[in-house]
Amino acid sequence: MLTRKIIVPALLLFLPAFAFAAQAERGVTVRAAVVYLAPDVASDKLITAERGREVAILERTKGWLHVLATVSQKFGNDRDISGWIQDKGVITAATPNGDQILYGEAVDSESEASRRGGRKGAAGDARRLYARVAEYFPQSPLAGEALYRAADIQWQMDKDDIEGRKRRPTSDPNSRPKIEEEAMKQVMKKFPRTKWADLAAFHLLDNKLCLEWQAQSKCPEKEAEVFEEYAREHPNSPAAAEAWYNAASRYGALIEIYKVEGQQKKSPQAAQRAVAAAQQAMARNSSPDWNARAQRLIYMVQNNIPVFGNAAD
Repeated sequence: MLTRKIIVPALLLFLPAFAFAAQAERGVTVRAAVVYLAPDVASDKLITAERGREVAILERTKGWLHVLATVSQKFGNDRDISGWIQDKGVITAATPNGDQILYGEAVDSESEASRRGGRKGAAGDARRLYARVAEYFPQSPLAGEALYRAADIQWQMDKDDIEGRKRRPTSDPNSRPKIEEEAMKQVMKKFPRTKWADLAAFHLLDNKLCLEWQAQSKCPEKEAEVFEEYAREHPNSPAAAEAWYNAASRYGALIEIYKVEGQQKKSPQAAQRAVAAAQQAMARNSSPDWNARAQRLIYMVQNNIPVFGNAAD
């Protein structure tokens, strides 16, 4: 925690910095950069700017940058603070191969986040770094994928948070806490008719799904339609096979659910639609995994083997 001795001079530096920040050159940190009170490692340390944080460069001196840096504080709040960092590890729009450097650091951070015992906060670092690639280098061939990856990381973090909360089971999709969609919509807006836009649109389907089916037909019927509609509207999407398979699995589940609900007459049609959707998944030739899962589902449906519930002969 900052002491009063450090806070007072830091604020004195912070106030006049705004006069220059708007016109200042900007850069992105690719390492954890300690912000010092003065251009000297022996001076007071104010705070550390994480990877992917933007800094406004107010002035330069040999080996040092005077910056206005945005840093995280407790409870998710960000704060701008003025100080000095060593002149290394800051990528600007003028840095040769800057897009690849930022992207490479993002990939490394994402890998670190997925590793057991990996660096704390690495997922957030990766999200920021990917986003900066698209922001600083919008014409880069990496920009579309970088923006999508930033949105994907945030989506997964938000989704895990929602699913980790205690909640009352319900089959109403409207009662599901919604994942923030803006980042995905930005991908679709900035990179339309690309596979990144297709993948972003696929993520948005999460907000249309039920929390619980409760062994009732309403939810799988709705969800099958949602996935079929996506697959038809995005036939070239990398997620098309998965969407068709998801639709097939829900029709497969309806075979047994209809029987439990006393709607046995609907089961044969559900079986037909399950097979048809699974065949569509196989027609995508996207991966051996989806092909094999679709083939398995077809086999089980055609041989009257339940694919939902605990039914057994």
